[in-house]
Amino acid sequence: MGRRPAIDRDKVLDIAESILLTAGTASLTIDAVAKAAGISKGGVQSCFGTKNELIAAMMERWAREYDAQVMAAVGPSPGPVEAVRGHVHATMEMDEESNARAAGMMAALIEASEHIASTRAWYRDRFGGLDLQSEEGRRARLAFLATEGAFMLRAFGFIRPSEEEWRGLNEDLLALLNGKLLVR
Repeated sequence: MGRRPAIDRDKVLDIAESILLTAGTASLTIDAVAKAAGISKGGVQSCFGTKNELIAAMMERWAREYDAQVMAAVGPSPGPVEAVRGHVHATMEMDEESNARAAGMMAALIEASEHIASTRAWYRDRFGGLDLQSEEGRRARLAFLATEGAFMLRAFGFIRPSEEEWRGLNEDLLALLNGKLLVR
C-alpha cells in the first residue's frame, strides 16, 4: 500500500486566493478549490476544515507576510508609533497585485462576518497601544487612518493615483508621523 501524497498547504492557499480574486467570494468553495488543486474535497477539508477555516488560513498567511514587511521596515519589536510607521511603509509599497489580493481578502471578510472579530483583534494588537493623550500618538492615529483610507480607495479602484502622487502621499504620511507636515 503506497503512501498518500502530502498536500502542499501554500499551493492550496494560492489556488483559493486565485479563485477569490478571479471569480469572487461566492465561487470560493471547498469543492472549487479541490477541483482546481487536483485533489479530493476531503483532502482540502483535512487540511483546512471548513470554508471559513480556509479563509482564516489565507488571512493568517497574509498577516504573516505583512508582519514580515513591517519588521523589515522598523525591526522586530516596534513600539506603537513605529508600528504605524511600518504600516505606512508596508501599505505604500504595495503593488497592483498586492492591492488586488488585499481587496479580495477584504471582500471575503465582509461576507464572512465571523472573521470580523479576529480582524478587530489584529488591528487592536498592532495599533491599540497608541497613547492618544500625546500629540505623537494622535498624529500616529491620523497617519494610520489616512493610510488605511488611501489603501482601501486604491485597492478597490476608487482612486488611481500616479506613482508621483502616491509617493507624495507617502511623504506626507511620514511627515505627519514625524510632526513635520507643512501644508502650503
